[in-house]
Amino acid sequence: MKPIENRLRETIGLDAATVGPGLIQRAVRQRMRSLGLKRVEDYRRCLEHSPAEWNELVESVVVSETWFFRDPEPIAAFVRLVREEWLPVHSTPLLRVLSVPCASGEEPFSLVMALLDGGVPANRFQVEAVDISIRSLARVAQGVYGRNSFRATDLSFRDRYFEPTQEGFQLNAAVRNSVRFYRGNLLSDAVLHSGANYDFIFCRNLLIYLDPLMRRKALDKLGRLLTPTGVLFVSPVEQSLTVEHGFTKAKIPMAFACRKGPYRVRRQGPARLSKLSVHASEPRLMGETKAPHQIGNPSSGHHNDLETARRLADAGRLKEAAEMCEAHLRESGVSAQAYYLLGLVREAGGELGAVECYRKALYLEPNHCESLLQMALLLQKNGDAARAHAFKSRAQRIKLRT
Repeated sequence: MKPIENRLRETIGLDAATVGPGLIQRAVRQRMRSLGLKRVEDYRRCLEHSPAEWNELVESVVVSETWFFRDPEPIAAFVRLVREEWLPVHSTPLLRVLSVPCASGEEPFSLVMALLDGGVPANRFQVEAVDISIRSLARVAQGVYGRNSFRATDLSFRDRYFEPTQEGFQLNAAVRNSVRFYRGNLLSDAVLHSGANYDFIFCRNLLIYLDPLMRRKALDKLGRLLTPTGVLFVSPVEQSLTVEHGFTKAKIPMAFACRKGPYRVRRQGPARLSKLSVHASEPRLMGETKAPHQIGNPSSGHHNDLETARRLADAGRLKEAAEMCEAHLRESGVSAQAYYLLGLVREAGGELGAVECYRKALYLEPNHCESLLQMALLLQKNGDAARAHAFKSRAQRIKLRT
């Protein structure tokens, strides 16, 4: 089995430890049964001579879990940066955005919908998307998505951009035509080699699966693909990996965005555009409609809910966000999600106590995947690699079961 694991690491960068060797073994055994093979050595030789079978194995081990607007905070930050930083200093060029890996298209299509909702004309941007999975890209070609792709809290975008059909929900042509999809492996020199640069790159939940050597190779390439003032969006547990590689945090709460180096925004005119929500629909608090940038005050009588705390954190109001989380815990009872969010807010603000919050979240909900990953990240930072690996492995096992 080791030679197969080594080939997966060398070609797609997959570190078997991140998904658990059991997953790869199960995938190999399943493929062997489908081919009528009894020995692993026979299957290994088959892989060497059959590109089609190699693709089948890759399909079996890649993780393609995604849905529309899966993480609203980074998308909201992306639209604000486009509106407030990029557009004021780029009167004619085309905004270039990359989503890699893009799975079945939910992320890049979410970026397009968010830009359109933010008032950015379709002729001002181009989104490109890359994934290694043939099956995932086949779903993109159909443009029809089932209910599993709509797990966001706010589904108003579905009414604006989709038509219900017997098979699911059909994405409209305007959004589909704004994304160019390519099949490929980010680690391959033949992929994204044209020399063109991107203003924004979304590469979330890929680096955590890569072998350390291949992770460095991927980060080198992402750095080359970014414009000098470009922004890279990664997942919460991956931001420390980018910083270790020379990127700098963009210091946007809850967005987990990075830049290639020190950056100062150049603006035209004194006005600063107001902050945008992810969707065109306005958030409702206590049944009252507010403008997207009017988040509310924790003492103003609004519900002390975690959604509002997230929006406060997204706006940079970390102290208020923490106060709202604490109020929620006092008034609504303890919950793993509340402690997790409080931990993120404290960590973003450089305060102590984040670890304790994550521990409380895991006491209440031992399989709280996000808290496990954050604990792994903090332990890694503190030099406790063994315990960090244990937490990360637990989180990956949980992800594979869900």
